[in-house]
Amino acid sequence: MKILVVEDQPTELKLAVHVLSAAGHEVDRAMAADQALTAAKKARPSVILLDLSLPGMDGLTLARKLKADPATSGIPIVAVTSYPEKFSEAEVLEAGCDAFLHKPVSTRTLPETLAAVVQNAEENTAP
Repeated sequence: MKILVVEDQPTELKLAVHVLSAAGHEVDRAMAADQALTAAKKARPSVILLDLSLPGMDGLTLARKLKADPATSGIPIVAVTSYPEKFSEAEVLEAGCDAFLHKPVSTRTLPETLAAVVQNAEENTAP
């Protein structure tokens, strides 16, 4: 599975990339929303792991842009945040995200969580 990790904190980005790569996934990374928009269009990942607290454009705005673009609208998005009190689950889902996780995310279950989101998205778009 190809995964795009969008995270502005270098330590958290490195950890996510390590965990997902060790689980056998191909991982691309972006540290800012503009990089993520470009990477999503170019790499066409199976899923995007999106930190909501990004500098400049926040993760919810990025999710809305990704879902509004026909080239990226079908890519499932899993939002993550260290500030669950700042973002409601309803707001996150309304922005187009398919799942909402709070940090710290379990490194043991992260690969399976992303795979389940992708499988669910595929089942919901099957004819």
